[in-house]
Amino acid sequence: MKNDDQARFLFGISLSDRPKWQQFLICSSGFFFGYLVNGLCEEYVYNRLGFSYGWYFTFVQGFVYLFLIRVQGFTTKQMVNPWKTYVKLSIVLMCSHGLTKGSLAYLNYPAQIMFKSTKVLPVMVVGAFMPSLRRKYPVQEYVSAVLFVGGLIFFTLADANTSPNFSIIGVIMITAALVMDSFLGNLQEAIFTLNPDTSQREMLFCSTVVGAPVLLLPMILTGELFIAWKSCSEHPYIYGVLVFEAMATFIGQISVLSLIAIFGAATTAMVTTARKAVTLLLSYMIFTKPLTEQHCSGLLLISMGIVSRLLPENKPSQRAVKSDNIRQSHDKDDNLSSENVADEEKRPLVCA
Repeated sequence: MKNDDQARFLFGISLSDRPKWQQFLICSSGFFFGYLVNGLCEEYVYNRLGFSYGWYFTFVQGFVYLFLIRVQGFTTKQMVNPWKTYVKLSIVLMCSHGLTKGSLAYLNYPAQIMFKSTKVLPVMVVGAFMPSLRRKYPVQEYVSAVLFVGGLIFFTLADANTSPNFSIIGVIMITAALVMDSFLGNLQEAIFTLNPDTSQREMLFCSTVVGAPVLLLPMILTGELFIAWKSCSEHPYIYGVLVFEAMATFIGQISVLSLIAIFGAATTAMVTTARKAVTLLLSYMIFTKPLTEQHCSGLLLISMGIVSRLLPENKPSQRAVKSDNIRQSHDKDDNLSSENVADEEKRPLVCA
């Protein structure tokens, strides 16, 4: 676990004095809750109502984040990192969002899912080479990631009605988005590692303050700012849905940052990537859709990846090492005793 000496809280719940499995369960539960609600709201707004203004909705969402963080009592006086740290982070974040959204014009849904499902692998590679981290992952974790990614691709593509459609421009854009995603998680982990006093609220607050104005440029260039403003003004209840969605996503965001601070970017990437599979699986359970062989194969690979990740590494336990040391000490004492006896036997007897 990372940052053991730093007290971590998640919405008033102390994480530092709990075992790792409880920390993971609490943070993952907050993430899944927040983003499952986010998915339902996006389904309603984008598909049911036909409002597909992603940049504008992200912009509105940022102001809700700032309000919620301010209500919790956070101010810039509590910052422990310089603003330039969050400038770099926000640039990477905006590039990731922009490239991901832009790739949809050239790639269909199955193709994008195939690429986005591999997110955990570039996160691990970048974490291994980033100077401020230099994370060393055992082979077991790479095998686990490959099984997990393969299973997720199998499962999500089984739910698609069309085959992946590739375009050179789309592939370049989504690949660049994956690179930005891998740097994003590792940059956040590096900030938590280099300055353990960094809070989740500070990181989200500062990233939003710096990133929100950056969103204005693509909105103005594409004309989305004026179109979305007019549409939402004609249907003001959309803002109610967006605020509710932002409140739920806020819980998910803080939970994700808690996962990064405690468990690192690679583990968090596996959790966030698994959200799609969990969402699909819940839809099959709730709406009783039939599971195909490809679904089952994907679930099997995902399970194998998770189990292999949970298996202990092949390292001798402290008890075994201690037993070996005691045994070696006893052997050394026996050897010394034998040498002393041999010396006594060789010593000549002196007659009186």
